[in-house]
Amino acid sequence: MIFSFSNIIFLNDKKNKALTMKKKLEVQVLIIGGGVTGTGIARDLALRGISALVIEKGNINDGASGRNHGLLHSGARYVGSDPDSAVECAREAQILKKIAPHCIEDTGGLYVAVKGDDESYIADFSNLCKKSGVACQDISVQETLELEPALSKDAIAAFKVKDASVDPFHLSLENMNQAIEHGAKYYSNCQAMGFVLEKTISGNRVIEKVEVRNNLTGECFNITPQVVINAAGAWAGMVTDFAGIGLDMIYSKGTLLVTHDRLTTHVINRLRPAADGDILVPGRTVSIFGTTSTRLDNLDEIQPEFDETDFLVAQGSQMIPGLETARYIRAYAGVRPLVSSRHETKGDDRAVSRGFYLFDHARDQVDNLVTITGGKVTTYRLMAEKTADLAAEKLKVSTPCTTADIPLISKAPSKLIEAGMSVKLWARDPVPGDSMMCECEMVPKSHFKELILWLKQNRETADLNSLRIHSRLGKGACQGTFCSLRVTGFMYDEAYIKESQGLDNIKFLLNERFKGQKPVLWGSQLAQTELNEGIFCSFFGLDMVDPDGKG
Repeated sequence: MIFSFSNIIFLNDKKNKALTMKKKLEVQVLIIGGGVTGTGIARDLALRGISALVIEKGNINDGASGRNHGLLHSGARYVGSDPDSAVECAREAQILKKIAPHCIEDTGGLYVAVKGDDESYIADFSNLCKKSGVACQDISVQETLELEPALSKDAIAAFKVKDASVDPFHLSLENMNQAIEHGAKYYSNCQAMGFVLEKTISGNRVIEKVEVRNNLTGECFNITPQVVINAAGAWAGMVTDFAGIGLDMIYSKGTLLVTHDRLTTHVINRLRPAADGDILVPGRTVSIFGTTSTRLDNLDEIQPEFDETDFLVAQGSQMIPGLETARYIRAYAGVRPLVSSRHETKGDDRAVSRGFYLFDHARDQVDNLVTITGGKVTTYRLMAEKTADLAAEKLKVSTPCTTADIPLISKAPSKLIEAGMSVKLWARDPVPGDSMMCECEMVPKSHFKELILWLKQNRETADLNSLRIHSRLGKGACQGTFCSLRVTGFMYDEAYIKESQGLDNIKFLLNERFKGQKPVLWGSQLAQTELNEGIFCSFFGLDMVDPDGKG
């Protein structure tokens, strides 16, 4: 329902295997990484008439692009620590509000200090914003509490800024949709495994082929690109390793919590230098709170922990007391793609620049490899523009970037991923006899029918997770406990799955959902999980396995 797979080769049957072995996959630009930056680059290149292919080892936004606050920065967070990033955020946020308003909720933001916060930073904040061109308005504590009654009565100062809430999945999908409409291609579950390099007359090297593995089938194939763009985020260093190029990455994990209810109208920031547990972002019907900053040695385990949950709740309740008693439906963690320019090994990772880094690896004697990493969702369009400029230069294409002016909206329907949208569409155009299949997110049977029909036409695979990615399935309070049963039965009715696929699909979906539920299991959430276990383990005889593999 979100983006067309008509240009994608699925390597999961004999026919496609034969086609893949015979077909020579050539493209002007191969983009490794299907996050917001990679899809943004694909859109930029496609609008310039350059053929691009995006490969992603999992699904769209599986990395940091799908594991963040969903905060469209005004720039105010960086005015003290990273003024250049503040300037970029302020400018790019305005561009995104213009070209993609359907992906953004323009909530506005508040910076709020409470008793005990650094008063010198409070006094400097307005001037720091002014220096970076970040709009900032001083408002009284009384007015602040009237705007947001959930705030602590210990508030001592507040400022209004132009923060907003953005849906990063909607953003990436629209980028990929529009790119495909202009000739780009996208392969999900396809992972780069190595480069075949050849020497040039000048003595440098070029990437002749990229070896790719389909992670669903295990089959491998080659892609022949003219330019390779490494947009793999935190995994960027692993990609440059294929060419024997070292990239000094810092793995900084951030954990966030999702509340059952929307707690505020505005984005709420703690008015202090950036620290843990100081941002709450209202995301449609919920609120997302965090984050932490924990150094990781590798990317093998990226999961939220119990102690992080406790710490975040303790910090957040100083600013919003209701966070101490709120119901949390899940937690999640992502890794910031930070680059160390000073070979840091210790210290606070928040001190590392939030700017982005664009590397032309011709300097490393690989003429057709480019790496883009760092940055944030707010600045993805600028990152894509600068990267596409470099790729176009290598291809000797002079067409300029137009992404700041052309509306970011595709012809593919994409509203079903927006929280609360299904029920609005259902109420506006009701179908006689329709019923709610997902009661938490109010998604009716007619919408799943439409989505299944689209998936049948455009995808070879049949699974419950595909419906989750393209709708609100399993994202509400029950986290799939009840809707997974209803929708799986409906999938059988629609001949979308057969034989034992239903139970396999349910087990996979609930195990993936449980990874996020585990760190917030207390109170009503714990009782719900026990009910979940009773339904699926006792009644259906399923053996559910936790993320640690302990059963």
